[in-house]
Amino acid sequence: MYTDIPNHEPSMLMMNTGHTQVGRPSLGSWLTYGLGTDNKNLPGYVVLCPDVPTTVGPPLWNSAFLPAVHQGTFIADKIDKAEKQTDEALVGKNFDPKTLISYIHNDKFTLTEQRRELDLLESLNRMQMASEAVKDPKLEAAIQSMETAYRMQTEAPDVFDIRKESAATLKLYGPGSTARGCLMAVRLAERGVRMVQVYYAKGDPWDAHADIQAHRKNAKDSDQPFAAVIKDLKSRGLLKDTLVVCGSEFGRTPVMEIGGGAGQVQNGRDHNPFGFSMWLAGGGVKGGVVYGATDDFGFKAVDKPVHVHDLHATILHLLGIDHTKLTYRYSGRDFRLTDVSGTVIHDIIA
Repeated sequence: MYTDIPNHEPSMLMMNTGHTQVGRPSLGSWLTYGLGTDNKNLPGYVVLCPDVPTTVGPPLWNSAFLPAVHQGTFIADKIDKAEKQTDEALVGKNFDPKTLISYIHNDKFTLTEQRRELDLLESLNRMQMASEAVKDPKLEAAIQSMETAYRMQTEAPDVFDIRKESAATLKLYGPGSTARGCLMAVRLAERGVRMVQVYYAKGDPWDAHADIQAHRKNAKDSDQPFAAVIKDLKSRGLLKDTLVVCGSEFGRTPVMEIGGGAGQVQNGRDHNPFGFSMWLAGGGVKGGVVYGATDDFGFKAVDKPVHVHDLHATILHLLGIDHTKLTYRYSGRDFRLTDVSGTVIHDIIA
């Protein structure tokens, strides 16, 4: 892979929205716009992280000029501070899903009373929309969001309750927030959520400028749950229809970093947008295939380099969408996820 800019923010935006500046719809928003969702009781696009991820945050999963109902729903899947911090709690054995989505519960009103309130509010909103010459997409999105939130009260607590999984499944994923997020992602996919994103943690924990050995812990936290996602999807009969994509916004240089203002040599690695790896599994992708290569130093992709637009075009193709035809008219022109570029990488497709 290669990308355009060696800074976190524009590279994260490119990987998530196909553009280096804020204001474009995210991949998940394009997918729900093009394909919808298979479960009306849950959001079509869910984002999981122990806290708001990276220095970019919500623009990574925003819907921009697409209808607001296609925006990602962010859920901070962190352990409640009052809960005992044990491996079992981190895996999910003692994890209460109500700590994730407490705001959708209302103990003061029954579901019947809430339904009456929503029906009244919707009728008032519809009257407002009928009196306007131009339809207000924000008002329509608000109506749909409230309806989804109402229906989530019955289904969301169950889907996020990973305590219902067997001991063998919890052991398969292992301890930690990444393991919990990965298991939740599989459960959401099983229930028809179109796209789920799992971020490792807030900030940039993989940004190993000072010491590349920091990747040991990050990789240890990630390797087991990532493998578990594939095994678990396969055991549930979902892998052939579910595309798994894993990677980062860019890579790291193959040489030590010199910095700190005084030319100090550190055991870290700098940003490298010229050559890095992504892996894909399931969803119609060939297994055991390596596509392309870097130079002898591992610095730059020189054999069959793949741009982020190419990756997005391939993802859409695997989900049955022609990336050149998934467009939205805005500000006088047709926009698409891949802008004016993108080539489907057919060699990795089964």
